[in-house]
Amino acid sequence: MDIAIPANTQRYAKCIDNSRRIRWDIDRDVIRGRELEFARKFLPDGLSMVARVPFLNDAEKRLFSQVQGRTYANMFGLVERFIGAKMLEVSRDHWMGDQVALEALVRFTDEELKHQELFRRMEAMTGHGMRPGYTFLPEPNEVARAVLAASTWAVLALVCHIEIFVLAHYRSSIEADANLSELWKDVFMYHWREESQHAILDELEWRRIDARLTPAERDAAVDDLIALVGAVDGILQGQSRADADYFCQIVPRALTAAERRALEAETLAAYRWQYIVSGVQNERFRKVLEELLTSEQYQRVADALAPLVSSI
Repeated sequence: MDIAIPANTQRYAKCIDNSRRIRWDIDRDVIRGRELEFARKFLPDGLSMVARVPFLNDAEKRLFSQVQGRTYANMFGLVERFIGAKMLEVSRDHWMGDQVALEALVRFTDEELKHQELFRRMEAMTGHGMRPGYTFLPEPNEVARAVLAASTWAVLALVCHIEIFVLAHYRSSIEADANLSELWKDVFMYHWREESQHAILDELEWRRIDARLTPAERDAAVDDLIALVGAVDGILQGQSRADADYFCQIVPRALTAAERRALEAETLAAYRWQYIVSGVQNERFRKVLEELLTSEQYQRVADALAPLVSSI
């Protein structure tokens, strides 16, 4: 007699199958003995918003993309610190239950640890090819502790948002740009392959946790999510200033005061687009959020995000 397999278990199993099929190794598959090409861009124009900085020449635009691309890789190394920890934590619910779900989350965590190593390697390679003076301000463990202090619902919402925009960035901007450093582009292609499964698991776990909440707990979790987005924006404000300052230090000419102010403002706008707005405006993420929240709660989130959206 056939035994019916719950739909969610089937979805976890599909993620396991895909994880096995696309499994990659940092040295064998991604780096392959190559170096970053500093004669080419890192971050594509659709993400760096370099077109909004018209006073830069082509070489300066390339350098601008490399500074932003360096931070782009470091930001993913940062967020994957708390993503892996949260997935280990929620996997506990499956220890004595759905072993398929448990395997899927253990694989997820293992892949996130690999991604952290990959981005550490990228930072070392980028540092060897760029002039000294770059600083990545947020400390991963401190950020992870602060994020993980929020409710699980809010953390999973943030994680789902992040991994959905990872997919969107690659498909809409990175994949089609033939002018990027081949190694930098490959890093995010391989990253995208595994994150495609992670986004599915994020949503499954987010919905599972949501189903256990009382209305009051969910309402409080919405406040936590809004606070987390505000904290992310605080990180972006500091890092955009640091990156704009670094660019001004290493660019071969002196920028005017007005150019420096414009560069800092456009860097912050680009970072807000990359790490917040491109995710919250993504149809896939918005659909889940609308399904889980009341109209009042959804509007509360929208109102909190409105100043960030309008600032871009």
